[in-house]
Amino acid sequence: MSTITEILSYDFMQRALLAIVAMSLFAPILGLFLILRRQSLMSDTLSHVSLAGVAMGILLGVSTTWMTVFVVILASILLEYLRVVYKHYMEISTAILMSLGLALALIITSKSDNASGINLDQYLFGSIITINQQQVFALFVIAVLVLILTALFIRPMYLLTFDEDTALVDGLPVRMMSLVFNIITGVAISLMIPAAGALLVSTIMVLPASIGMRIGKSFKAVIASAVLIGFVGMLTGVVLSYSWETPASATITIIFIIIFLGVGLLSALRKKVG
Repeated sequence: MSTITEILSYDFMQRALLAIVAMSLFAPILGLFLILRRQSLMSDTLSHVSLAGVAMGILLGVSTTWMTVFVVILASILLEYLRVVYKHYMEISTAILMSLGLALALIITSKSDNASGINLDQYLFGSIITINQQQVFALFVIAVLVLILTALFIRPMYLLTFDEDTALVDGLPVRMMSLVFNIITGVAISLMIPAAGALLVSTIMVLPASIGMRIGKSFKAVIASAVLIGFVGMLTGVVLSYSWETPASATITIIFIIIFLGVGLLSALRKKVG
């Protein structure tokens, strides 16, 4: 209890906790749809592409966050095009974009006058305890947007996710819906980079959703479970990282993996007993 009180006494930890609330509201939902659409690697792809946006922002001397958002939106559009072209080999599109993003990041960084002073570690691994008020506000904006769109379009998205051909026959704007989903996911990832880092952002999106799929008995129950697990996992990770003096993102990742393994073990034991 004293640890929680101490944590709440610091402004930077208050912002971190608010960021946790915001990310837990939208990241697992987007992650669930990515998993069901067999695009779980898309979060990794776009997070790697975001490094090109960071490098470009540093080179041009503009906001790295908004430059990253711009670059990732373009990548999301290209990803949808490649997904259509390689319909039966979707992993090709993710591999192409991931390689392109890293290549551009390295080239742009090498050409920057400040290349020797650029530290990409903060963008690779992130730091939830160093985010500012504007970044927290942006996370809540995307959280509200995702929640509203999920509430309004959960049935069309459900149909699109599980049977795209049927959705097309029913008259749904499949291509547009898929493109908008990619763009929103890309923007969400861009805004999560300062807190989670490019290498760990997919953990916050995919693992809570994966665990929720093992627990929930219905689609809405899976969403609710994923959101709750996302919040509990991130909160536990931040509190433990503060106590243990370990990197927050890495600690959160370990917590999610422990929960994932624990749920899998309990499920296996339940089947064995039953």
